[in-house]
Amino acid sequence: MPENTSRVPKPRYIFITGGVVSSLGKGLASASLGALLQARGYKVRLRKLDPYLNVDPGTMSPYQHGECYVTDDGAETDLDLGHYERFTGVSAHQADNITTGRIYSNIIQKERRGDYLGATVQVIPHVTDEIKDFILSDAGDVDFVLCEVGGTVGDIEGLPFFEALRQLGQELGREQVLFLHVTLLPYIATAGEVKTKPTQHSVKELRSIGIQPDILLCRADRPISDSDISKIARFCNVRESAVIQGLDARSIYDVPLAYHKEGIDHEVLRHFRLDDAPDADLTRWLDISETLHNPDGEVNIAVVGKYTILPDAYKSLFEALVHGGIANNVKVNVKWIESEAFSKGECGDALKGMHGVLVPGGFGSRGSEGKIQAARYARENNMPYFGICLGMQMAVVEAARNLAGLKNASSTEFGETDTPVVGLMTEWIRGKEKQTRTQSTDLGGTMRLGAYPAILEEGSLVAKMYGTTTISERHRHRYEVNIDFKDRLEAVGLKFSGLSPDGILPEIVEIPDHPWFIGVQFHPELKSRPFEPHPLFAGFIAAALKKSRLV
Repeated sequence: MPENTSRVPKPRYIFITGGVVSSLGKGLASASLGALLQARGYKVRLRKLDPYLNVDPGTMSPYQHGECYVTDDGAETDLDLGHYERFTGVSAHQADNITTGRIYSNIIQKERRGDYLGATVQVIPHVTDEIKDFILSDAGDVDFVLCEVGGTVGDIEGLPFFEALRQLGQELGREQVLFLHVTLLPYIATAGEVKTKPTQHSVKELRSIGIQPDILLCRADRPISDSDISKIARFCNVRESAVIQGLDARSIYDVPLAYHKEGIDHEVLRHFRLDDAPDADLTRWLDISETLHNPDGEVNIAVVGKYTILPDAYKSLFEALVHGGIANNVKVNVKWIESEAFSKGECGDALKGMHGVLVPGGFGSRGSEGKIQAARYARENNMPYFGICLGMQMAVVEAARNLAGLKNASSTEFGETDTPVVGLMTEWIRGKEKQTRTQSTDLGGTMRLGAYPAILEEGSLVAKMYGTTTISERHRHRYEVNIDFKDRLEAVGLKFSGLSPDGILPEIVEIPDHPWFIGVQFHPELKSRPFEPHPLFAGFIAAALKKSRLV
Protein backbone atom coordinates (compact mmCIF):
# COMPACT_ATOMS: atom_id res chain seq x y z
CA MET A 1 0.00 0.00 0.00
CA PRO A 2 1.35 3.52 -0.78
CA GLU A 3 2.68 5.39 2.21
CA ASN A 4 0.24 7.74 3.91
CA THR A 5 1.15 11.33 3.09
CA SER A 6 -0.59 12.60 6.19
CA ARG A 7 2.56 12.36 8.31
CA VAL A 8 2.65 13.29 11.96
CA PRO A 9 5.49 15.60 13.10
CA LYS A 10 6.61 13.22 15.87
CA PRO A 11 6.02 9.55 16.60
CA ARG A 12 2.75 8.86 18.36
CA TYR A 13 3.11 6.39 21.24
CA ILE A 14 0.65 3.59 21.98
CA PHE A 15 1.23 1.84 25.31
CA ILE A 16 -0.30 -1.65 25.58
CA THR A 17 -0.85 -2.99 29.10
CA GLY A 18 -2.60 -6.07 30.44
CA GLY A 19 -4.89 -6.84 33.35
CA VAL A 20 -6.78 -9.60 35.19
CA VAL A 21 -4.54 -12.49 34.04
CA SER A 22 -1.44 -13.06 31.94
CA SER A 23 -1.32 -14.74 28.52
CA LEU A 24 -4.18 -12.64 27.13
CA GLY A 25 -2.44 -12.06 23.82
CA LYS A 26 -1.01 -8.56 24.32
CA GLY A 27 1.78 -9.43 21.90
CA LEU A 28 -0.66 -10.49 19.20
CA ALA A 29 -2.81 -7.43 19.90
CA SER A 30 0.22 -5.18 19.51
CA ALA A 31 1.33 -6.93 16.34
CA SER A 32 -2.19 -6.85 14.89
CA LEU A 33 -2.65 -3.16 15.62
CA GLY A 34 0.74 -2.46 14.06
CA ALA A 35 -0.32 -4.38 10.96
CA LEU A 36 -3.61 -2.46 10.75
CA LEU A 37 -1.84 0.89 10.99
CA GLN A 38 0.53 -0.28 8.27
CA ALA A 39 -2.46 -1.23 6.14
CA ARG A 40 -3.53 2.42 6.38
CA GLY A 41 -0.14 3.58 5.11
CA TYR A 42 1.63 4.44 8.38
CA LYS A 43 5.12 3.41 9.44
CA VAL A 44 5.29 1.57 12.75
CA ARG A 45 7.81 0.27 15.22
CA LEU A 46 7.07 -2.14 18.07
CA ARG A 47 8.84 -2.56 21.39
CA LYS A 48 8.54 -4.79 24.46
CA LEU A 49 9.18 -3.82 28.09
CA ASP A 50 9.71 -6.86 30.30
CA PRO A 51 9.59 -6.40 34.11
CA TYR A 52 11.62 -9.48 35.09
CA LEU A 53 15.15 -9.12 36.51
CA ASN A 54 16.96 -11.29 33.96
CA VAL A 55 19.13 -9.16 31.70
CA ASP A 56 17.58 -10.92 28.69
CA PRO A 57 15.74 -14.19 27.97
CA GLY A 58 18.94 -15.86 26.71
CA THR A 59 19.55 -17.95 29.83
CA MET A 60 15.91 -18.51 30.76
CA SER A 61 14.36 -21.95 30.50
CA PRO A 62 11.96 -22.35 27.55
CA TYR A 63 9.60 -24.06 30.01
CA GLN A 64 9.25 -20.75 31.87
CA HIS A 65 9.56 -18.17 29.15
CA GLY A 66 8.98 -19.93 25.86
CA GLU A 67 11.15 -19.26 22.86
CA CYS A 68 14.10 -16.89 22.93
CA TYR A 69 13.79 -14.83 19.76
CA VAL A 70 16.99 -13.58 18.08
CA THR A 71 17.30 -10.45 15.94
CA ASP A 72 19.66 -9.70 13.07
CA ASP A 73 21.91 -7.66 15.35
CA GLY A 74 22.25 -10.51 17.82
CA ALA A 75 19.81 -9.55 20.57
CA GLU A 76 18.19 -12.36 22.56
CA THR A 77 14.66 -11.12 23.06
CA ASP A 78 11.11 -11.99 24.08
CA LEU A 79 9.10 -14.20 21.73
CA ASP A 80 6.59 -11.38 21.16
CA LEU A 81 9.16 -9.69 18.94
CA GLY A 82 8.67 -12.64 16.63
CA HIS A 83 4.97 -11.76 16.40
CA TYR A 84 5.89 -8.14 15.68
CA GLU A 85 8.18 -9.14 12.82
CA ARG A 86 5.83 -11.72 11.32
CA PHE A 87 2.83 -9.37 11.30
CA THR A 88 4.54 -6.16 10.17
CA GLY A 89 7.66 -7.33 8.35
CA VAL A 90 9.65 -4.71 10.32
CA SER A 91 12.91 -6.21 11.58
CA ALA A 92 13.40 -5.81 15.32
CA HIS A 93 16.65 -4.66 16.92
CA GLN A 94 18.50 -4.74 20.23
CA ALA A 95 16.79 -1.45 21.07
CA ASP A 96 13.30 -2.95 20.85
CA ASN A 97 13.32 -5.14 23.97
CA ILE A 98 14.45 -4.26 27.46
CA THR A 99 14.09 -5.86 30.88
CA THR A 100 14.26 -4.61 34.45
CA GLY A 101 17.55 -6.47 34.68
CA ARG A 102 19.07 -4.48 31.82
CA ILE A 103 17.64 -1.23 33.21
CA TYR A 104 19.27 -1.82 36.60
CA SER A 105 22.50 -3.01 34.99
CA ASN A 106 22.71 0.24 33.03
CA ILE A 107 21.99 2.32 36.12
CA ILE A 108 24.58 0.54 38.25
CA GLN A 109 27.21 1.03 35.54
CA LYS A 110 26.40 4.75 35.44
CA GLU A 111 26.56 5.00 39.22
CA ARG A 112 29.93 3.26 39.31
CA ARG A 113 31.27 5.68 36.67
CA GLY A 114 30.05 8.64 38.72
CA ASP A 115 27.50 9.77 36.15
CA TYR A 116 25.04 10.71 38.91
CA LEU A 117 27.59 13.00 40.62
CA GLY A 118 27.12 11.38 44.00
CA ALA A 119 23.33 11.64 44.05
CA THR A 120 21.27 9.00 45.83
CA VAL A 121 20.11 6.61 43.09
CA GLN A 122 16.37 5.95 43.37
CA VAL A 123 13.53 4.32 41.47
CA ILE A 124 12.16 7.80 40.81
CA PRO A 125 13.69 9.53 38.92
CA HIS A 126 16.62 7.32 37.90
CA VAL A 127 14.90 4.04 37.04
CA THR A 128 11.88 5.71 35.47
CA ASP A 129 14.12 8.07 33.49
CA GLU A 130 16.08 5.11 32.15
CA ILE A 131 12.82 3.47 31.04
CA LYS A 132 11.62 6.67 29.39
CA ASP A 133 14.94 7.11 27.61
CA PHE A 134 14.62 3.61 26.22
CA ILE A 135 11.08 4.21 24.98
CA LEU A 136 11.93 7.52 23.32
CA SER A 137 15.34 6.62 21.91
CA ASP A 138 16.13 5.53 18.36
CA ALA A 139 12.51 5.61 17.23
CA GLY A 140 13.52 6.33 13.66
CA ASP A 141 11.33 7.81 10.96
CA VAL A 142 8.05 6.24 12.04
CA ASP A 143 4.53 7.45 12.68
CA PHE A 144 3.67 5.14 15.57
CA VAL A 145 5.71 3.43 18.27
CA LEU A 146 3.79 0.64 19.97
CA CYS A 147 5.19 -0.36 23.38
CA GLU A 148 3.90 -3.46 25.10
CA VAL A 149 4.45 -3.89 28.85
CA GLY A 150 4.88 -7.50 29.95
CA GLY A 151 3.06 -8.89 32.96
CA THR A 152 -0.16 -7.67 34.53
CA VAL A 153 -1.13 -4.39 36.15
CA GLY A 154 -0.72 -4.80 39.92
CA ASP A 155 2.47 -6.84 39.66
CA ILE A 156 5.03 -5.24 41.98
CA GLU A 157 7.88 -5.62 39.48
CA GLY A 158 5.93 -3.70 36.84
CA LEU A 159 5.34 -0.57 38.94
CA PRO A 160 8.40 1.39 37.70
CA PHE A 161 7.31 0.78 34.10
CA PHE A 162 3.76 1.97 34.73
CA GLU A 163 5.09 5.04 36.53
CA ALA A 164 7.35 5.80 33.56
CA LEU A 165 4.36 5.49 31.21
CA ARG A 166 2.30 7.77 33.44
CA GLN A 167 5.04 10.39 33.32
CA LEU A 168 5.32 10.13 29.53
CA GLY A 169 1.56 10.55 29.26
CA GLN A 170 1.87 13.85 31.10
CA GLU A 171 5.04 15.03 29.36
CA LEU A 172 4.03 14.24 25.79
CA GLY A 173 0.33 15.00 26.13
CA ARG A 174 -2.85 13.28 25.05
CA GLU A 175 -2.31 14.24 21.41
CA GLN A 176 0.80 12.07 21.30
CA VAL A 177 0.03 9.19 23.70
CA LEU A 178 -2.68 6.51 23.82
CA PHE A 179 -3.15 3.87 26.50
CA LEU A 180 -4.65 0.54 25.41
CA HIS A 181 -5.51 -1.92 28.16
CA VAL A 182 -6.12 -5.62 27.45
CA THR A 183 -8.38 -7.41 29.94
CA LEU A 184 -10.36 -10.64 30.32
CA LEU A 185 -14.12 -11.06 30.53
CA PRO A 186 -14.54 -14.52 32.10
CA TYR A 187 -17.67 -16.56 31.52
CA ILE A 188 -19.11 -18.18 34.65
CA ALA A 189 -20.91 -21.29 33.44
CA THR A 190 -22.98 -21.86 36.57
CA ALA A 191 -24.33 -18.33 36.38
CA GLY A 192 -24.52 -18.29 32.59
CA GLU A 193 -22.98 -14.82 32.56
CA VAL A 194 -19.96 -12.95 31.29
CA LYS A 195 -18.49 -11.04 34.22
CA THR A 196 -17.24 -7.46 33.84
CA LYS A 197 -16.09 -6.94 37.43
CA PRO A 198 -12.49 -8.19 36.88
CA THR A 199 -12.10 -5.64 34.09
CA GLN A 200 -13.50 -2.89 36.30
CA HIS A 201 -11.02 -3.75 39.05
CA SER A 202 -8.12 -3.92 36.59
CA VAL A 203 -8.93 -0.44 35.25
CA LYS A 204 -9.33 0.80 38.83
CA GLU A 205 -5.84 -0.50 39.60
CA LEU A 206 -4.48 1.23 36.52
CA ARG A 207 -6.20 4.50 37.37
CA SER A 208 -4.82 4.35 40.91
CA ILE A 209 -1.37 4.52 39.32
CA GLY A 210 -2.45 7.59 37.37
CA ILE A 211 -3.19 6.03 33.99
CA GLN A 212 -6.62 6.32 32.40
CA PRO A 213 -6.93 3.82 29.53
CA ASP A 214 -8.26 5.25 26.27
CA ILE A 215 -9.20 1.90 24.72
CA LEU A 216 -10.14 -1.39 26.36
CA LEU A 217 -9.56 -4.59 24.43
CA CYS A 218 -11.72 -7.14 26.20
CA ARG A 219 -10.75 -10.76 25.52
CA ALA A 220 -13.64 -13.21 25.63
CA ASP A 221 -14.60 -16.61 24.32
CA ARG A 222 -18.08 -15.47 23.28
CA PRO A 223 -19.66 -12.25 21.95
CA ILE A 224 -20.04 -9.45 24.46
CA SER A 225 -23.56 -8.04 24.79
CA ASP A 226 -24.31 -4.38 24.17
CA SER A 227 -25.40 -4.04 27.78
CA ASP A 228 -22.06 -5.36 29.03
CA ILE A 229 -20.18 -3.03 26.70
CA SER A 230 -22.23 -0.11 28.00
CA LYS A 231 -21.58 -1.19 31.58
CA ILE A 232 -17.82 -1.46 31.04
CA ALA A 233 -17.71 1.96 29.35
CA ARG A 234 -19.66 3.56 32.21
CA PHE A 235 -17.61 2.12 35.05
CA CYS A 236 -14.23 2.39 33.32
CA ASN A 237 -14.70 5.92 32.00
CA VAL A 238 -14.22 5.22 28.27
CA ARG A 239 -16.45 5.68 25.22
CA GLU A 240 -18.58 2.70 24.27
CA SER A 241 -16.88 2.65 20.85
CA ALA A 242 -13.55 2.29 22.70
CA VAL A 243 -14.63 -0.99 24.32
CA ILE A 244 -13.36 -3.47 21.74
CA GLN A 245 -14.25 -7.14 21.98
CA GLY A 246 -11.34 -9.47 21.30
CA LEU A 247 -12.87 -12.85 20.61
CA ASP A 248 -10.92 -16.07 20.19
CA ALA A 249 -9.91 -16.58 16.55
CA ARG A 250 -9.39 -19.75 14.50
CA SER A 251 -5.88 -18.61 13.57
CA ILE A 252 -3.63 -15.85 14.84
CA TYR A 253 -3.57 -14.53 11.27
CA ASP A 254 -7.31 -13.87 11.53
CA VAL A 255 -6.76 -11.49 14.45
CA PRO A 256 -5.96 -8.32 12.41
CA LEU A 257 -9.13 -8.85 10.36
CA ALA A 258 -11.21 -9.48 13.48
CA TYR A 259 -9.86 -6.46 15.34
CA HIS A 260 -10.34 -4.23 12.29
CA LYS A 261 -13.96 -5.40 12.09
CA GLU A 262 -14.40 -4.40 15.74
CA GLY A 263 -12.97 -0.96 14.95
CA ILE A 264 -9.75 -0.86 16.97
CA ASP A 265 -7.69 0.95 14.32
CA HIS A 266 -10.52 3.43 13.71
CA GLU A 267 -10.65 4.18 17.44
CA VAL A 268 -6.86 4.73 17.55
CA LEU A 269 -7.00 7.19 14.65
CA ARG A 270 -9.98 8.92 16.21
CA HIS A 271 -8.01 9.40 19.42
CA PHE A 272 -5.14 11.02 17.53
CA ARG A 273 -7.57 13.03 15.35
CA LEU A 274 -6.20 11.57 12.14
CA ASP A 275 -9.48 11.98 10.32
CA ASP A 276 -7.85 12.03 6.88
CA ALA A 277 -6.28 8.56 7.27
CA PRO A 278 -6.86 6.33 4.22
CA ASP A 279 -8.93 3.18 4.41
CA ALA A 280 -7.13 0.01 5.41
CA ASP A 281 -6.01 -2.23 2.56
CA LEU A 282 -6.35 -5.71 4.05
CA THR A 283 -6.15 -7.66 0.79
CA ARG A 284 -3.12 -9.70 1.77
CA TRP A 285 -4.62 -10.61 5.15
CA LEU A 286 -7.80 -11.77 3.44
CA ASP A 287 -5.71 -13.88 1.07
CA ILE A 288 -3.85 -15.49 3.96
CA SER A 289 -7.11 -16.25 5.77
CA GLU A 290 -8.60 -17.80 2.64
CA THR A 291 -5.56 -20.05 2.17
CA LEU A 292 -5.51 -21.14 5.81
CA HIS A 293 -9.17 -22.06 5.98
CA ASN A 294 -9.56 -23.57 2.51
CA PRO A 295 -6.41 -25.65 1.89
CA ASP A 296 -6.06 -28.16 -0.95
CA GLY A 297 -4.77 -30.89 1.37
CA GLU A 298 -2.79 -31.57 4.50
CA VAL A 299 0.53 -33.01 5.68
CA ASN A 300 1.63 -34.46 9.01
CA ILE A 301 4.93 -33.26 10.46
CA ALA A 302 6.62 -34.77 13.53
CA VAL A 303 8.64 -32.30 15.60
CA VAL A 304 11.06 -34.33 17.72
CA GLY A 305 12.37 -31.94 20.37
CA LYS A 306 13.36 -31.45 23.98
CA TYR A 307 10.73 -28.92 25.08
CA THR A 308 7.68 -30.20 23.19
CA ILE A 309 5.52 -30.20 26.33
CA LEU A 310 5.37 -26.39 25.85
CA PRO A 311 4.78 -25.49 22.18
CA ASP A 312 5.64 -21.82 22.89
CA ALA A 313 9.25 -23.01 23.22
CA TYR A 314 9.10 -23.49 19.44
CA LYS A 315 6.74 -20.64 18.57
CA SER A 316 8.60 -19.33 15.51
CA LEU A 317 9.18 -22.89 14.33
CA PHE A 318 5.47 -23.69 14.45
CA GLU A 319 4.57 -20.49 12.63
CA ALA A 320 7.22 -21.15 9.97
CA LEU A 321 5.64 -24.57 9.37
CA VAL A 322 2.29 -22.83 8.94
CA HIS A 323 3.93 -20.46 6.45
CA GLY A 324 5.34 -23.46 4.59
CA GLY A 325 1.79 -24.78 4.41
CA ILE A 326 0.57 -21.44 3.05
CA ALA A 327 3.25 -21.57 0.35
CA ASN A 328 1.93 -24.99 -0.73
CA ASN A 329 -1.75 -24.31 0.02
CA VAL A 330 -1.96 -27.16 2.51
CA LYS A 331 -2.75 -27.52 6.20
CA VAL A 332 0.17 -28.59 8.38
CA ASN A 333 -0.65 -30.91 11.26
CA VAL A 334 2.13 -30.91 13.85
CA LYS A 335 2.74 -33.86 16.15
CA TRP A 336 4.95 -32.89 19.09
CA ILE A 337 7.21 -35.76 20.22
CA GLU A 338 9.52 -35.69 23.23
CA SER A 339 12.94 -36.77 21.91
CA GLU A 340 13.66 -38.87 25.01
CA ALA A 341 10.99 -41.26 23.77
CA PHE A 342 13.32 -42.23 20.91
CA SER A 343 16.43 -42.83 22.99
CA LYS A 344 16.17 -46.60 22.44
CA GLY A 345 15.61 -46.22 18.72
CA GLU A 346 11.92 -47.10 18.74
CA CYS A 347 10.73 -44.56 16.17
CA GLY A 348 8.50 -46.57 13.87
CA ASP A 349 5.21 -46.46 15.78
CA ALA A 350 5.51 -42.81 16.78
CA LEU A 351 6.32 -41.70 13.23
CA LYS A 352 3.66 -43.83 11.57
CA GLY A 353 1.51 -41.65 9.34
CA MET A 354 4.02 -38.79 9.37
CA HIS A 355 5.18 -37.20 6.11
CA GLY A 356 8.21 -35.37 7.47
CA VAL A 357 10.45 -35.16 10.54
CA LEU A 358 11.82 -31.92 11.97
CA VAL A 359 14.41 -31.88 14.76
CA PRO A 360 14.77 -28.34 16.19
CA GLY A 361 17.47 -26.66 18.23
CA GLY A 362 18.14 -27.22 21.92
CA PHE A 363 20.84 -27.39 24.54
CA GLY A 364 22.26 -30.20 26.66
CA SER A 365 22.49 -33.96 26.30
CA ARG A 366 18.97 -34.87 27.44
CA GLY A 367 17.08 -36.34 24.52
CA SER A 368 20.04 -36.10 22.14
CA GLU A 369 20.12 -39.83 21.41
CA GLY A 370 16.44 -39.67 20.53
CA LYS A 371 17.15 -36.93 18.01
CA ILE A 372 19.92 -39.04 16.50
CA GLN A 373 17.48 -41.93 16.14
CA ALA A 374 14.89 -39.68 14.52
CA ALA A 375 17.48 -38.54 11.97
CA ARG A 376 18.43 -42.16 11.26
CA TYR A 377 14.83 -43.23 10.79
CA ALA A 378 14.18 -40.38 8.33
CA ARG A 379 17.38 -41.13 6.39
CA GLU A 380 16.77 -44.87 6.13
CA ASN A 381 13.07 -44.56 5.29
CA ASN A 382 13.34 -41.76 2.70
CA MET A 383 11.24 -39.46 4.88
CA PRO A 384 11.85 -35.70 4.46
CA TYR A 385 14.11 -34.54 7.29
CA PHE A 386 14.79 -31.00 8.45
CA GLY A 387 17.41 -30.52 11.16
CA ILE A 388 17.83 -27.08 12.71
CA CYS A 389 20.86 -26.11 14.81
CA LEU A 390 21.22 -29.10 17.19
CA GLY A 391 19.02 -31.00 14.73
CA MET A 392 21.72 -30.58 12.10
CA GLN A 393 24.46 -31.57 14.52
CA MET A 394 22.65 -34.76 15.53
CA ALA A 395 22.12 -35.66 11.86
CA VAL A 396 25.87 -35.31 11.31
CA VAL A 397 26.63 -37.43 14.38
CA GLU A 398 24.20 -40.07 13.08
CA ALA A 399 25.89 -40.14 9.67
CA ALA A 400 29.32 -40.33 11.29
CA ARG A 401 28.30 -43.30 13.43
CA ASN A 402 26.23 -45.29 10.95
CA LEU A 403 27.67 -44.35 7.55
CA ALA A 404 31.30 -43.43 8.25
CA GLY A 405 31.86 -46.08 10.93
CA LEU A 406 32.85 -43.60 13.65
CA LYS A 407 31.03 -45.41 16.46
CA ASN A 408 32.11 -42.98 19.19
CA ALA A 409 31.15 -39.84 17.24
CA SER A 410 29.51 -37.28 19.53
CA SER A 411 29.47 -33.65 20.60
CA THR A 412 31.75 -32.20 23.26
CA GLU A 413 28.62 -30.47 24.58
CA PHE A 414 27.63 -33.85 26.01
CA GLY A 415 31.03 -34.64 27.60
CA GLU A 416 34.50 -35.73 26.57
CA THR A 417 34.76 -37.78 23.38
CA ASP A 418 37.63 -39.09 21.25
CA THR A 419 35.62 -38.37 18.08
CA PRO A 420 34.39 -34.76 18.42
CA VAL A 421 32.31 -34.45 15.27
CA VAL A 422 30.69 -31.46 17.00
CA GLY A 423 32.72 -29.16 19.24
CA LEU A 424 32.78 -25.82 21.04
CA MET A 425 33.44 -22.84 18.81
CA THR A 426 36.45 -20.99 20.20
CA GLU A 427 36.63 -18.13 17.71
CA TRP A 428 34.81 -16.64 14.74
CA ILE A 429 34.54 -13.33 12.91
CA ARG A 430 31.74 -10.88 13.67
CA GLY A 431 31.96 -8.04 11.15
CA LYS A 432 35.65 -7.12 11.33
CA GLU A 433 36.20 -8.30 14.89
CA LYS A 434 37.31 -11.71 16.15
CA GLN A 435 35.00 -13.25 18.78
CA THR A 436 36.60 -15.71 21.23
CA ARG A 437 35.00 -18.10 23.73
CA THR A 438 36.11 -20.76 26.21
CA GLN A 439 34.38 -23.40 28.34
CA SER A 440 34.46 -20.98 31.30
CA THR A 441 32.81 -18.09 29.44
CA ASP A 442 29.53 -16.82 30.92
CA LEU A 443 26.42 -18.36 29.35
CA GLY A 444 24.45 -15.16 28.81
CA GLY A 445 24.90 -13.41 25.47
CA THR A 446 28.06 -15.31 24.56
CA MET A 447 26.87 -17.53 21.72
CA ARG A 448 27.24 -16.91 18.02
CA LEU A 449 24.23 -14.63 17.82
CA GLY A 450 22.51 -12.78 15.01
CA ALA A 451 22.79 -12.69 11.24
CA TYR A 452 25.84 -14.18 9.52
CA PRO A 453 26.44 -14.82 5.80
CA ALA A 454 26.94 -18.23 4.20
CA ILE A 455 28.03 -19.40 0.76
CA LEU A 456 26.03 -22.19 -0.89
CA GLU A 457 27.42 -24.68 -3.36
CA GLU A 458 26.29 -24.22 -6.95
CA GLY A 459 23.73 -26.82 -7.97
CA SER A 460 22.92 -27.92 -4.42
CA LEU A 461 19.34 -28.40 -3.29
CA VAL A 462 19.55 -25.47 -0.90
CA ALA A 463 20.95 -23.17 -3.61
CA LYS A 464 18.00 -24.07 -5.83
CA MET A 465 15.51 -23.35 -3.05
CA TYR A 466 17.09 -20.03 -2.11
CA GLY A 467 17.64 -19.07 -5.74
CA THR A 468 21.07 -17.72 -4.83
CA THR A 469 24.43 -18.88 -3.51
CA THR A 470 24.83 -16.08 -0.94
CA ILE A 471 22.51 -15.97 2.07
CA SER A 472 22.30 -14.37 5.52
CA GLU A 473 20.61 -16.19 8.40
CA ARG A 474 20.25 -15.76 12.15
CA HIS A 475 22.28 -17.93 14.52
CA ARG A 476 22.09 -18.89 18.17
CA HIS A 477 24.53 -21.61 19.11
CA ARG A 478 27.76 -22.33 20.94
CA TYR A 479 28.81 -25.61 19.28
CA GLU A 480 29.64 -26.27 15.63
CA VAL A 481 30.14 -29.24 13.31
CA ASN A 482 33.89 -29.93 13.07
CA ILE A 483 35.13 -29.09 9.56
CA ASP A 484 37.95 -31.61 9.99
CA PHE A 485 35.43 -34.43 9.39
CA LYS A 486 34.11 -32.92 6.15
CA ASP A 487 36.00 -35.13 3.66
CA ARG A 488 35.24 -38.35 5.52
CA LEU A 489 31.54 -37.55 5.80
CA GLU A 490 31.22 -36.41 2.21
CA ALA A 491 32.79 -39.70 1.12
CA VAL A 492 29.74 -41.52 2.52
CA GLY A 493 27.13 -39.22 1.01
CA LEU A 494 26.66 -36.29 3.43
CA LYS A 495 27.31 -33.13 1.42
CA PHE A 496 28.47 -29.90 3.09
CA SER A 497 26.50 -27.59 0.79
CA GLY A 498 26.83 -24.37 2.79
CA LEU A 499 29.87 -22.89 4.54
CA SER A 500 30.85 -19.62 6.19
CA PRO A 501 32.60 -17.25 3.75
CA ASP A 502 36.02 -18.31 5.09
CA GLY A 503 35.14 -21.98 4.56
CA ILE A 504 35.73 -22.89 8.20
CA LEU A 505 32.23 -23.17 9.69
CA PRO A 506 29.74 -25.68 8.22
CA GLU A 507 26.35 -24.02 7.80
CA ILE A 508 24.32 -26.58 5.81
CA VAL A 509 24.49 -30.30 5.11
CA GLU A 510 22.30 -32.32 2.77
CA ILE A 511 22.06 -35.82 1.30
CA PRO A 512 21.80 -35.45 -2.50
CA ASP A 513 20.35 -38.92 -3.17
CA HIS A 514 17.64 -38.58 -0.50
CA PRO A 515 14.18 -37.14 -1.33
CA TRP A 516 14.77 -34.21 1.07
CA PHE A 517 17.34 -34.35 3.86
CA ILE A 518 18.73 -30.99 5.02
CA GLY A 519 20.38 -29.77 8.21
CA VAL A 520 21.16 -26.11 8.91
CA GLN A 521 23.22 -24.60 11.71
CA PHE A 522 21.16 -21.41 11.78
CA HIS A 523 17.49 -20.76 12.63
CA PRO A 524 15.56 -20.10 9.41
CA GLU A 525 12.26 -20.01 11.29
CA LEU A 526 13.20 -16.59 12.67
CA LYS A 527 12.99 -14.96 9.23
CA SER A 528 9.83 -16.64 7.95
CA ARG A 529 6.73 -14.49 7.39
CA PRO A 530 3.18 -15.45 6.38
CA PHE A 531 3.56 -13.27 3.29
CA GLU A 532 7.11 -14.47 2.63
CA PRO A 533 7.43 -18.11 3.74
CA HIS A 534 11.05 -19.13 4.23
CA PRO A 535 12.25 -21.11 1.18
CA LEU A 536 13.51 -23.99 3.34
CA PHE A 537 10.16 -24.41 5.09
CA ALA A 538 8.32 -24.07 1.80
CA GLY A 539 10.60 -26.74 0.33
CA PHE A 540 10.26 -29.02 3.35
CA ILE A 541 6.45 -28.92 3.26
CA ALA A 542 6.50 -29.45 -0.52
CA ALA A 543 8.62 -32.58 0.01
CA ALA A 544 6.28 -33.76 2.78
CA LEU A 545 3.30 -33.22 0.48
CA LYS A 546 4.97 -35.33 -2.18
CA LYS A 547 5.65 -38.01 0.43
CA SER A 548 1.99 -37.96 1.50
CA ARG A 549 0.91 -38.73 -2.04
CA LEU A 550 3.22 -41.70 -2.23
CA VAL A 551 1.96 -43.31 0.96
